Amino acid sequence: MQPLSQLATGQQAVISAIEAEESLFHRLSALGFRVGKPLSIMRRASFNGPLQVRLGTTDVILRASEASHIKINPI
Repeated sequence: MQPLSQLATGQQAVISAIEAEESLFHRLSALGFRVGKPLSIMRRASFNGPLQVRLGTTDVILRASEASHIKINPI
């Protein structure tokens, strides 16, 4: 397992855990981040900026700090 923030652009992975405080956990769940769901990184902003994450057909922009709470297994 590695944090989503370390996944390379274009690489695919499956969510294995979300290790966040309750409020962030609920926010991520509402955005579609759930254990077992496949995702990929579409783009990264410069200087440790936000990540564009694709979950199925939905694109979500996440801060790198939020992405670090999502644990993934690369495919």
